[in-house]
Amino acid sequence: MNMQVKVSGAHRMVAVPENATLVGMFAKAKRIVIGEQAWLAIPHDPVSTLVLRRLGYDCPSPIVHYNWPGIMHPFAVQRNTVSHLVMNQRAYVLNEMGTGKTKSALWAWDFLYSLGLTGKLIVFAPLSTLQVVWAAEVLETIPHRSAVVLYGVRAKREELLCHTEYDIYIVNHDGYKVIKDKLDARTDITHVLIDELAIYRNYGSPRAKAMAKYCEKKPWVWGMTGSPIPTAPTDVFAQAKIVTPRTVPKYFKGFREELMYKVSEFKWVSKPNAIDRAFTALQPAVRYTLDDVAELPPVVERFIDVPMGAKQAKIYNELYKKAYTLVKEGAVTAANAGGIMSKLMQIACGWVYTTSGAIATLDNDARLQAALDVIESTSNKILIFATFKHATAGIAAALVHAGYEDYAIVTGDTPAGERNEIFTLFQKTDKYRIMVAHPQCLAHGITLTRADTILWFNPCTSLEIYEQANQRIHRVGQKHKQQIVHFQGANIERHVYRLLTNKRVSQIGLLELFREDTGARKVA
Repeated sequence: MNMQVKVSGAHRMVAVPENATLVGMFAKAKRIVIGEQAWLAIPHDPVSTLVLRRLGYDCPSPIVHYNWPGIMHPFAVQRNTVSHLVMNQRAYVLNEMGTGKTKSALWAWDFLYSLGLTGKLIVFAPLSTLQVVWAAEVLETIPHRSAVVLYGVRAKREELLCHTEYDIYIVNHDGYKVIKDKLDARTDITHVLIDELAIYRNYGSPRAKAMAKYCEKKPWVWGMTGSPIPTAPTDVFAQAKIVTPRTVPKYFKGFREELMYKVSEFKWVSKPNAIDRAFTALQPAVRYTLDDVAELPPVVERFIDVPMGAKQAKIYNELYKKAYTLVKEGAVTAANAGGIMSKLMQIACGWVYTTSGAIATLDNDARLQAALDVIESTSNKILIFATFKHATAGIAAALVHAGYEDYAIVTGDTPAGERNEIFTLFQKTDKYRIMVAHPQCLAHGITLTRADTILWFNPCTSLEIYEQANQRIHRVGQKHKQQIVHFQGANIERHVYRLLTNKRVSQIGLLELFREDTGARKVA
């Protein structure tokens, strides 16, 4: 058989040498003659591509006909990811954070939607990413499509969902139960995209079961996560039940026995082949790391807006107004600006020291969840920097609540011997996937290149400490590209980061920053 294939971009056709079998398989095929050779011109779409590939033809992905809208040209990794998605109605994207998963998924859906091969899109994503990531990316990547974020009280969400003119509907993971009845009735929404799929890793949870049931009859379901096994190989069971239920047994018990040994009544350990078996459950999948993106620099900086909670924003704005009055009256000086700055930044971070020395915990759930999302999007070890000791304790509590046990905390209270042991284990062994630390404790001389991601939970105000802390992973011995992720929820945090990246932080600079911030606009 002649396996030669010709692609016509102008007509979105693929031509193969004529034979009787193909004539019967493709009703829309047209016979053309080029020289002495008869060809069959077949519409170049995912279905015909899949058929031709199974017959042995080296048929390229139909994405070669896509015009790639938006303000960015795709990386090679993104092109490959899009090709993978358009060829698989149920599929996984296991690419690391920073590889452009969001854009890839939007481009893939847009291509299929333009061909009439899929319906409208519902995106389930972490709450902190609905507006600042997904809605923003739709506008930037596929601006000819419309999107709406379904967030707020039930009545508001349901009202927005009733607007059928939108192409894309974006909702947080727990939002499904709020709009379930209305969403189930929208038969024109046929395409499901689940961001941070690993959040459904507990199949016993009502959330995971509800999502599996919703996806059951949807023709297109894509799941995305950079870390599909955050706690154990069996984490993939629930994810597969949602996206590709055929790849796992009917019941969790059987799957666990395939992957794990029971060593006591409540403890199971992984079998040698557990990871490999787990990944076979998440197929078909594409997997790229940050190192695979040749177009990116060695160090990538990301600034993520994370909204403050209602109580947080209220307290912040009250202090903000009082501080503004002091600035107008000239009562804020270089000597006391630091104290005001510190209090505002504590509030934005989520924990505040009271006048009695106690710690008040604010409603910073969005920031904590965003931190968990970052952790789950990374493959290697990660450093989380928080500049307040009470913040490190709060982050650790959130890790425990989320089921993470393999972490370490380093603050000024950590004895030198214990601190050195933690650094050694983190760098030299597989122990401690996560280190939560005050950046000043890691500012000089320490090599922690087993990590390739740093998350600044909140900014520091020392340029020296900031630069030195970032150098812990950007050193000789680093084998991967690195990411420096910054959380910001208040204008004061954005200003500090801007001064840090412009190398302008000083005591006078902080005072000028505060005056600018308080005189310009509200924080939220």
